[in-house]
Amino acid sequence: MAPEVQSKKRKIDSEGVPVKKAKKKQKKQREDEADLDVEAGLNKAFARMDGQLLADHIAQKTSRFGADLSPIELSDLYISANAIKDTASYEKPRNLENLPDFLEKFSAEPEKLNNASKTCGAPHTLVVSAAGLRAADTVRALRTFQKKGNTVAKLFAKHFKVEEQVAFLQKNRSGMAVGTPQRLIDLIENGALATSHLKRIVVDASHIDQKKRGIVDMRETLMPLVRLLSKKEFKDKYTDPDHPIDLIFY
Repeated sequence: MAPEVQSKKRKIDSEGVPVKKAKKKQKKQREDEADLDVEAGLNKAFARMDGQLLADHIAQKTSRFGADLSPIELSDLYISANAIKDTASYEKPRNLENLPDFLEKFSAEPEKLNNASKTCGAPHTLVVSAAGLRAADTVRALRTFQKKGNTVAKLFAKHFKVEEQVAFLQKNRSGMAVGTPQRLIDLIENGALATSHLKRIVVDASHIDQKKRGIVDMRETLMPLVRLLSKKEFKDKYTDPDHPIDLIFY
């Protein structure tokens, strides 16, 4: 009589104990894992990206986090490669210590970075950070450009009400302003933050938190960021040869 055949057999070791199969890792490793320096708080990949790579990266993230949007709505949020200033030649670490040097290197008139328009609430530089704590640290790093009658504006939600920031912008001159995406949108749309003298928008893209997340890695920061960057008054000027606004990813 033929031996009974089992449809499924488990491997048995020399002592007759069933051997369990090793489980495959469920969590997929991030492709850029080698570039994530948590100790320094930096995603080093951004330092190598030119305009096209940045545009593709942001578009990919926008499609992922904006899955509920229509193709037309997504196209309205698209930032083209020629809108982004290429800063891949900068070799120093993209930390806060080097931010003033970076701005000087990629400004047409670096000697004017510590100037402020006579118009209150009309900065020449906007720096966009992911969160209030990071924005506060960025303000401190940029105080090298601050002088009497020219204050670096704090335009983030943490510890500050919109009404307080509106009052500040109406009474103070600021060459530079640092804020979080949604708060900057709110202040622009209510008229408190003027963009008439704006020369550059700097996205604090390289910074990551302890969970290895940067401003483009979270839906709650990426979506308002692209809505801010794709505002018509900005988009029209990214490629304006006469009065351009530089879009820079740090």
